[in-house]
Amino acid sequence: SASYPHLLFGNPTHSQRDLGQPDNYLIEKKQFALSYNRTNGIPNWVSWQLNKDWLGEAPRQNDFRPDPDLPDAWSVVTGRDYGGSGFDRGHLVPSEDRGDSINDNSSTFVMTNIIPMSPDNNRGPWEKLESYSRRLVNQGKELYIIAGGDGEGGTGSRGRKTRLGRGKVLVPARLWKIVVVMESSPGTAGLGAINPDTRVIAVAIPNRMGIANADWRDFRISVDALEDALGVDFLSNLPSKLQYVLEKRIDKR
Repeated sequence: SASYPHLLFGNPTHSQRDLGQPDNYLIEKKQFALSYNRTNGIPNWVSWQLNKDWLGEAPRQNDFRPDPDLPDAWSVVTGRDYGGSGFDRGHLVPSEDRGDSINDNSSTFVMTNIIPMSPDNNRGPWEKLESYSRRLVNQGKELYIIAGGDGEGGTGSRGRKTRLGRGKVLVPARLWKIVVVMESSPGTAGLGAINPDTRVIAVAIPNRMGIANADWRDFRISVDALEDALGVDFLSNLPSKLQYVLEKRIDKR
């Protein structure tokens, strides 16, 4: 929808709100957009804008629940499907990225925004990149972020699993994220503000134990490498020459 900014850079899987595409089902909310995969019980990706308007002191709601925007007839994932699995209910849009109101914070606890994450990733490098992203925002940047999982089978605190919740929920082999860092100065809003020097951070972090103290920077890759692995097209709303420059670069800052 034109009123929401979360798909500014494109819709990487051409997801639609179409019952005939249950494994690439588009949900657009005020707070974020996502492509849901019914077979896997997790999102293919979640995409969101992050600037100072979204940050604040709203308390963490912790109200994990099925997404009311899913079609009524579909079986839903609940927080209980993760119980005792050894995997965290890992947010893609972090709770703290939506601290401006209780309602916006609560929105991040729908299960369509949640993926099974190894505790060492979720509380380690994944969380460190989330915190780093908010520090950039507090320095005046505006971010556009897209994140998801890739592959099948991860290792949590109770060993390796490929599915949780009696098969309902796929455990990805790794988690990936792309962060586009825009200089959020007045008058340079939107895609016109992107240039060949725009910083784009991309990471792919293995969904396993033993990485609690790892630095997220050690997992940086190019957007091109992610596209090849996933078979999707990121940043597709940018001119192709600009995509070419930004997507082959690995962030070094």
